[in-house]
This record gives sequence, C-alpha cells and structure tokens, in this order.
Amino acid sequence: MASENKSWVTAADVARLAGVSRSAVSRTFTPGASVSEPTRQKVMAAASELGYQVNIIARTMITGNSNFVGIITAGFDNPFRSKLLAPLVHHLALQGFIPLLMNADDPQQLEPSLRQLLSYHVTGVIITSGAPPLSLAKEYLAKKIPVMLINRHAELPGADRICSDNAQGAKLIAAIFSEQDLQRLAFIGEEAENFSTWQRWQAFREQAPQTIALFCPRGGYQAGWDAAAKLLADYPDLQGIFCATDMLAMGTLDYLRQHPAFSAIKVAGFDDIPQAAFAAYQLTTIQQDTDKLAQLAVHSLLERLKNFAQPSQQKSVPVTLIRRYSA
Repeated sequence: MASENKSWVTAADVARLAGVSRSAVSRTFTPGASVSEPTRQKVMAAASELGYQVNIIARTMITGNSNFVGIITAGFDNPFRSKLLAPLVHHLALQGFIPLLMNADDPQQLEPSLRQLLSYHVTGVIITSGAPPLSLAKEYLAKKIPVMLINRHAELPGADRICSDNAQGAKLIAAIFSEQDLQRLAFIGEEAENFSTWQRWQAFREQAPQTIALFCPRGGYQAGWDAAAKLLADYPDLQGIFCATDMLAMGTLDYLRQHPAFSAIKVAGFDDIPQAAFAAYQLTTIQQDTDKLAQLAVHSLLERLKNFAQPSQQKSVPVTLIRRYSA
C-alpha cells in the first residue's frame, strides 16, 4: 500500500500491490503497448484499489509526447463560440485528448499563453474564429504540430480548415427576402477582414446586388444597435436587414423596436445561438452545426497526426435555415 505521507499514488505503488514490474504498469496504461491479459487485470485491479491516476505531465516529460490539445479562442462572452466549445471538448475527450483552453482576448497575455502551450508538448492546436493573427500558427507548424482552423482561412502547410457553408446560408436568407418581395436591403457585418463575414456578404450580394453594406469595427449586440441607427438615418426606407451574426441581429432588432416607424423591417441573423429562440427575439437565422464542426476538426487532427506532410484540406459543413418570426 502507498505510505501515509504520500499525497499521490505512484506507478511503483501499483506495481508493488499487483506483484508486477514498474514497466508492466507503464505498458498497461500506454495505448497500443504489449501486455498480457492476466498482467493487465492485476494492474487494473491494483490501480482501482489505490485510486491511481497516470501522471500525464511526467509521461510527457519522459516521452516528449502528450495528449494535450490547445484550443485558442477569443470572445468567451460570444454565445456562438461558447456553443462550439462544448462539442469540441466532447469529441476531443472521446479520442483521449485533454483540451487546454487559451483566451486570445488579452493582447498582452496572448504571446506568453501561446508559447506556454509549447511547454506542454501539445499534440495539436485548434484555432477558432475571432482568435489571434494566423501568423502565430506558423510557430506550431514549424515544430510539426498540426493546426486546425475552424471558420478561419489561411494557406498554411500542415493546417486544415473546417468551415460552415457561409455561402449556402447567405443564399437561404436572400431567398427568404426575395420570397417576400423585399427590394431595399442592407447587410450588417463585423469588420470586412473577418473571413466568415466576408463570405456571407459576398454570397448575399450575388443574390441581391443592390444591397447596402455596413461593416462594424467590432461585433456584438451594441454594434448591431449602432449600425441599425446609422443605416436607417441614411436609408429610412429599408425593408430587410441581413446581419452576419445573431448578436448583431439582436442589437438591430431592439433598435427597430425602440423606433416604431421601422418596426416592419425584416431582420435575419447567422449562427442560431440559444438566445435566437427566445420569445423576445424569435430570430430567423442560419444554424451552424457546431457538433459537426467539432467532429471534423478532431477527425482532421487525427489524420494529420498520422501524416503531417499530407496536403492541407478544407471541409465545408452544411448549414440549416431556422425560420422564425423576424423575417
């Protein structure tokens, strides 16, 4: 049994109780390692009795490999990114990976945090929309650490891209507006450099070339409110507004409600965050399949780990129109 003054049960304690060698314990807890079934059963029984857990940090230091995966995101208060994190963590866990979450919101802490991931010998990195400049991914790729981009774009060898079908979603919204014979339309998006915003705008403009566009220096609810105020000051006869995100759409809707002269304007969003279904909004929007995005990101990570040199891949995830009362 482990001595009373120890705070952690060690592999040596398990080996002693099971009557096997220390290396047999190590092999038992190493996926793919060779160990006989009787030995495995002895080790597992002893580990269960002692409450033994593998010291992953120590294993990483010894082998140079780990099952840590870095997730780099920004805007933790953004409901869509929060909605994406849950399935990412779930699908990583199914494959035996442990997520290390890094917040890219603080510029001063960003570079130290990204370098800290390297100290954990991460086996891969997932970067989501709204995260840091993609040039920072090059340091990981130089060390042959796979990088997965979700709703981001970059031509980086060793980096795979998983994106929702932004063009499909924009065309679905354009079709709704056309069905209602709405002619005077506007588009509100985050900054034009935002990959998803730009794809949604380009596809929507193809369907409705006369659409007026307004890009905000930031995203979120207040940006939607401010953008609606600016648009309607210049174009009070608008009939429909397509917002690149649900948060922008909610700010826009609330502005319209505070100004009854504009209450008939139709509004549509993109993302289908939980708040979109609230009775206060009942927002018509495009649903991104966050579970599929996460599943493909983890699958691509596994494929890249098998063959880092394979060509970069881009996979598109279909979206779904959610029709409610705002449009």
